[in-house]
Amino acid sequence: MPTLNLPVAPGKLAPYTMRPARQFPAAKPPFNRIAYAAAHVVADPLADADPWLEPAIDWERTVAFRRHLWSLGLGVAEAMDTAQRGMGLDWPTSLELIRRTLEAARDFSGALTGCGAGTDQLDGGASLDDVIRAYEEQCAAIEKLGGRIVLMASRALVKAARSADDYVKVYDRILAQVKQPVIIHWLGEMFDPALDGYWGHKDHYQAMEVALDVIAAHPEKVDGIKISLLDKDKEIAMRRRLPQGVRMFTGDDFNYAELIAGDAQNYSDALLGIFDAIAPAAAAALGALTRGEVKIFHEILAPTVPLSRHIFKAPTRFYKTGVVFMAYLNGLQDHFTLVGGQESARSTLHLAELFRLADAAGLLADPQRAAARMRAVLAARGVAA
Repeated sequence: MPTLNLPVAPGKLAPYTMRPARQFPAAKPPFNRIAYAAAHVVADPLADADPWLEPAIDWERTVAFRRHLWSLGLGVAEAMDTAQRGMGLDWPTSLELIRRTLEAARDFSGALTGCGAGTDQLDGGASLDDVIRAYEEQCAAIEKLGGRIVLMASRALVKAARSADDYVKVYDRILAQVKQPVIIHWLGEMFDPALDGYWGHKDHYQAMEVALDVIAAHPEKVDGIKISLLDKDKEIAMRRRLPQGVRMFTGDDFNYAELIAGDAQNYSDALLGIFDAIAPAAAAALGALTRGEVKIFHEILAPTVPLSRHIFKAPTRFYKTGVVFMAYLNGLQDHFTLVGGQESARSTLHLAELFRLADAAGLLADPQRAAARMRAVLAARGVAA
């Protein structure tokens, strides 16, 4: 197996010998949990564009990655924060991404696709009515393409709202209009600091009351809610209070295994960014859970949790760097370049530890290729591996 010198501390390297890749059993969906992987976009490194100012997408490789996820039996959550929505990916490009993804999904029987609708076409200083119109525009565009909506949290709403009642007003208006049940997405401030105080409260439990009231007023229009607070106790507390038929989609990239497995009362379905990076393991684990093999489910996912906690460590909003790095190491794209130039958002030490944790979990499908690509990234950062 390959051995390479990896950073272990500032200015220090140590030899690291890789392990054999793990062979994950092929899954046979449908699974007994609904599972979406929030998918990243593949940047075009040869585009004549300023990466800090305009998104340049390699459409062929981006769509190919979604085909990879569907082939494993996972759904695709499209144009959301993992795709750098609002952090490099604008609304016009997001709509084109959604269009291309929905078109490709037709090749897969039963392919699940959820499409992010937000308000990111707005500039600063928007009113509540502006927020409503922006949501309406994006929801209508997605419905016109035949897509199912994931109703994303709105930065503009945080700025415009003066109380929790303003959140209720906006969500009441949108939910009353949508044609199919939506997934509401509550993204915590650890993922996006601009969303601090969502639902009109900085305290998550007070915010939860507002969200639950909104859902209770429109249960027929809500397929589920995805919460990304990285706090399993808050997710479980909310899960136990959802109306019958409304799903909890875990967005907890720290505690997903136990939340998906569930307890005596209920379980969470999944809409996770980490499933982009660990897709073969996630699909194999879901297959085991569907067969009632709970021990195997945990055996597969347990080694992935330390990797996920590392990728999503604070500042959590930079997790996309690690997700794309995994795709690069595993040959799912040919370069380590992100929209917005965010390949620079994590340190060399961070990437080295990610490599070790991915290897320990058996997630580097071709160790020789992964080692060569790790060496290339280290060399570009001035490290001889």
